[in-house]
Amino acid sequence: MKKILMVMGLCALLWHTGCTSKKEKGNEDQTKYLVTNPIKMDTLITDDYVCQIQSIRHIELRAQERGYLEKIYVDEGQFVKKGQLLFKIMPKIYEAEKQKASAEASFAEIEYQNTKKLADSDVVAPNELAMAKATYDKAKAELALAEAHLQFTEIRAPFDGIIDRFHMRQGSLVDEGELLSSLSDNSQMWVYYNVPEAEYLNYKTKVSKDNPVKVNLLMANNQLFKQTGEVGTIEADFDNETGNIPFRATFPNPDGLLRHGETGSILMKVPYKEAIIIPQKATFEVLSKKYVFVIGKDNKIQQREISIKAELPHLFIVDKGLSVNDKVLLEGIRMVKNGEKIDYELEKPDKVLASLDMYAE
Repeated sequence: MKKILMVMGLCALLWHTGCTSKKEKGNEDQTKYLVTNPIKMDTLITDDYVCQIQSIRHIELRAQERGYLEKIYVDEGQFVKKGQLLFKIMPKIYEAEKQKASAEASFAEIEYQNTKKLADSDVVAPNELAMAKATYDKAKAELALAEAHLQFTEIRAPFDGIIDRFHMRQGSLVDEGELLSSLSDNSQMWVYYNVPEAEYLNYKTKVSKDNPVKVNLLMANNQLFKQTGEVGTIEADFDNETGNIPFRATFPNPDGLLRHGETGSILMKVPYKEAIIIPQKATFEVLSKKYVFVIGKDNKIQQREISIKAELPHLFIVDKGLSVNDKVLLEGIRMVKNGEKIDYELEKPDKVLASLDMYAE
């Protein structure tokens, strides 16, 4: 019996000791969670759009007459000046036609001058002089046409630019209208990119003609183009399938680095006035919706849905759901449950932002 009492007493002692230890351990492990407020501030976000780069002038050079390509005076990729001779199509036939037309024009002129002298002396009727004048004018017109055909055998650069690849080689028989090459004026570049309808509306409400939007160009090698562009044109219609509308920015290209047909990304800064900002790590997602834990007056946390207007590195700009007076759980989101009462420590939002690797202006 004594042994039984001793065992029971030992068990009671161990149970009391265990409960005391758990209670003390629970008090020691009481966690304080870090909490902060949303902050209201002016900021900029940088939107990026895939873009297509085109020369300000890009034309096809085509044969204007039929014949053999007698001479090519330039090379592919060469910079040429306005008026420079590029191609010559065999001109022999057109030279002969010009000589014939010139001779006929000279003969018609002599006939006209002789008839005019006779008409001045009243030897011939005025109608005969008019006929001679018409014949002479027709001959001059045919000479001008022959000269134009001869000029068309020479293809010259209509402006300064860079010659593209050749589509015909020297000695080839070319037809009228056949493509020979193309010419690009790369002094300035037009950069086209598509903007969604909502962002278009934001752009139109925030931008004035006197203060055009400046944009940057991220090239295909992830390097920023040195020159700054300016948004100058928005096309007339939205694409009904994509909901986008094309914008066009113009970039100076003094070093000729950009070429027709390149791709890249337009970086456009969009200002946000008095934006409500929170750290991204204070949010969590359920079924594609964003939530935060908000601390109430009784220190109980409540799950609250928010909508996001824009995104910065490590930050969200909140559209709806929060104010600067709310207290938002910053850390330990996975350790708590909705409705749970917690102890917390409030961290000032500017201090929280300073600790983040962020970009905000």
